[in-house]
Amino acid sequence: MRKTKAKKRPLLPDPKFNDQLVTRFVNNLMLDGKKSIAFKIFYDALDVVETKKGDNEKTSLEIWKDALTNVMPHVEVRSRRVGGANFQIPMPIRADRKISMAMKWLIKYSKARNDKSMALKLANEIVAASREEGAAYKKKSDTHKMAEANKAFSHFKF
Repeated sequence: MRKTKAKKRPLLPDPKFNDQLVTRFVNNLMLDGKKSIAFKIFYDALDVVETKKGDNEKTSLEIWKDALTNVMPHVEVRSRRVGGANFQIPMPIRADRKISMAMKWLIKYSKARNDKSMALKLANEIVAASREEGAAYKKKSDTHKMAEANKAFSHFKF
């Protein structure tokens, strides 16, 4: 890189839970700069999670954090050209990238669900991911399986 690395800008915590991770998630959820709508979708989704959770003692925010943790990948495969052949090499993922991948997968597979509103779709995906089910969790397990299958090429690391 020629230029200096860009500084990380601090995120403001969200108004309801006072949590920076929530703001980061809402920023990923947001479309066309409509942040208030994204916050409304997220808070509505957590309200739906609150009604669906049952008797257990966890709050909806804790269920969301569990879902995020369950979807977070630990290794991924990266392409590397060695001697005229491309190899998929398993690499550990930085903590920051783990979180962003988990958020993006939760949002992507929420959008793909067949429910009435985005809040309901997101709530159902959060509940599924917290139980280690759903499409976002499957994506994580598929990523781990790919890394496991290509473990033989790990000596080609960058």
